[in-house]
Amino acid sequence: MSLLPVEEALARVLAGIARPVAAETVAIAAAHGRTLAADVAARRTQPPFAASAMDGYAVRAADVAALPARLAVIGRSVAGAGFAGTVGPMQAVRIFTGAPVPAGADAVAIQEDADRDGNDVIVRANVAPGKNIRAAGLDFRQGDRLIAAGQRLDARLVALAAAAGHDSLPVRRRPRVAILATGDELVAPGDPAGPDQIVASNPYAVAAIAARAGAEPLDLGIARDTPEALDLAIAKAREAGADMLVTLGGASVGEADLVQSALARHGMTLAFWRVALRPGKPLIHGRLGEMLILGLPGNPVSSVVCGILFVVPALRALVGDPRASDDPAEPAILGAGLAANDGRQDYLRARLDAAGEALPVATAFPVQDSSMLTTLARADALLVRPPHAPQARAGDPCRVIRLARFV
Repeated sequence: MSLLPVEEALARVLAGIARPVAAETVAIAAAHGRTLAADVAARRTQPPFAASAMDGYAVRAADVAALPARLAVIGRSVAGAGFAGTVGPMQAVRIFTGAPVPAGADAVAIQEDADRDGNDVIVRANVAPGKNIRAAGLDFRQGDRLIAAGQRLDARLVALAAAAGHDSLPVRRRPRVAILATGDELVAPGDPAGPDQIVASNPYAVAAIAARAGAEPLDLGIARDTPEALDLAIAKAREAGADMLVTLGGASVGEADLVQSALARHGMTLAFWRVALRPGKPLIHGRLGEMLILGLPGNPVSSVVCGILFVVPALRALVGDPRASDDPAEPAILGAGLAANDGRQDYLRARLDAAGEALPVATAFPVQDSSMLTTLARADALLVRPPHAPQARAGDPCRVIRLARFV
């Protein structure tokens, strides 16, 4: 099987997701970070009445055409307690920001342009009709479609839904992602490590990436390099009703890389297992019944890069995000030259430096070994180098994926 281009590999992963996960209803207070399962329409009009945008005096614009204008103050309107009467000729109502504009008034003279004189106010500036008034429905009207299905609810959208009268929202349930590290060389953090062993870090990085993408991670621990251990772990993922199984390590073709054969024993339909990217070439994708399979490489940086490139879009597709396949890369400028690339798409760990209003400057770290977590931890972005990209010089355009969006 030849190496798949990254774009084609992602398209196949997303094409394997037939439908989003089921919907559920959550309280508005618990909706942040969730993905809408249905459109949200306004249940009320906002503001529900013409409201003052400033502190001042509600007046008739015609009464302050000639200046200075002396008007009789007949009452006050505050937020939550409007003036019940009507403003007549040469009359005004003291009004505060957010308060209902009383009947008869068509403008608000700001208090900086008015002087109080007993029961009168002297207005020293003209105001046109509608000045300093927020019209009813300025923000939205009852029945308006405010938020589309598939959008992820951030603080702004939660506030909008609440203002529109929603105390609960229909959202997609969190996809369940089972994460399985594999390999005799691995031990859990805090456990004693033998002379030939290393501490597993990938499961925690991938779980964090999955959780940030809206999933519910399920840690299956570390499976030893035996068919029995792998079979048991895969069975646990299926019993847990996982929507996705992410394996870490064992995705290559070495004698000790048993993951693909274990998955095949359980009935996995293999879609592909090699992608033209660096780091992360040995990547397994398939299905095991309703469960999506993504087998990531064992090197720590490779698993993070593949998590960003494949796990995150798959999770977004599982919750019905129509933009799941959007390219996360953005333009930047090279801070240092790069050699010509081979046939694999490179994702170089890079530092980003601000350049005023110009594009950020991306400088790749000199050592790009996929085992180096220190380099990844210092990086701001992945600098994307297309296959067969020619030699590039400092100042040339490039594209980067900001790590802060995902990790």
